[in-house]
Amino acid sequence: MRVCVATTLHHPEDARIMHRQIRALLDAGHEVTYVAPFTHFNVTPVPPITAIDVRRGGVPRAALRRGVKDADLLILHEPELLVALPFRHPPVVLDTRDEPEGPLGRRLVARARRLHHVLEPAAAEATLAATEPPPPGDTRIVHIGRLTTDKGVNELVGLAQRLAPHGIRLDLIGAADREVRPVLRDAQRVGLLDWFGYVPNRHALRMAEGALAGLCLWREPSARPPTKVLDYMGRGVPVVTTPVAAAVVRQAGCGSVVPYGDVDAALEAVLDLKEDPARRAKLGAAGNALARLHHHWPDHATAFVARLEKWAGVAHELAV
Repeated sequence: MRVCVATTLHHPEDARIMHRQIRALLDAGHEVTYVAPFTHFNVTPVPPITAIDVRRGGVPRAALRRGVKDADLLILHEPELLVALPFRHPPVVLDTRDEPEGPLGRRLVARARRLHHVLEPAAAEATLAATEPPPPGDTRIVHIGRLTTDKGVNELVGLAQRLAPHGIRLDLIGAADREVRPVLRDAQRVGLLDWFGYVPNRHALRMAEGALAGLCLWREPSARPPTKVLDYMGRGVPVVTTPVAAAVVRQAGCGSVVPYGDVDAALEAVLDLKEDPARRAKLGAAGNALARLHHHWPDHATAFVARLEKWAGVAHELAV
């Protein structure tokens, strides 16, 4: 099967797109053409992927025409790309991981549900769970993922400031929106935190191991639990989250849920973990056990690829 995968907004090394979906397709012996903003993110694509570079946030009509030539399936990662569909195209799959922004995005998603195939937010949302991660330590907390105001940057920096006298440092692993970068640089300059910027997913997961807590301080509800919470669980790290991920954290018994915007509650949750090594070890182990049982991506990859093959109308042939 030949598959064209397209995004103009996400990082080409996005964990869901590259390290789960595309990797599963390649491992199953399929060919992938990847339309993405490689130059914008300073990423060099590697074989066996066929790469087509595009401008970030653009409408890549010509690139999609090239990408779908001889393709059996087209996977789009933003609904806005539906307006750039070539006249002749294979079956289309829209990944709805991200909630559509504005009326146009909502109309396009609704149209896709009528005319195309749709991957719902929970589909292929998983992590790479470690078999025996190290126990949680007591000197650092971690946040994985893009840093924005809506995802709690101000709360993260405020928490780091409150934790500094207790000998706990914050590691931020992820790219940041332009408007919050000055705040992060200032906090790093005075020694409150370490901001590593974008780090490839596998390395980011290893960096999280051994942390006292993994943070998810999103400000508002979301249609899906953030993947970062599954990442923390998979690496045996206790979770401190707002209610955006309450269901999975309570199911696993792997952490604390604090109110939206409540830095005092997050501070108390982290300090409680620091003072109780046995409890944090128990929470980390519980999260890891559930992640390995239900959210370990290699256990889902075969079913994911089979669904795409069905939508493409092709029979799977084992790679020789």
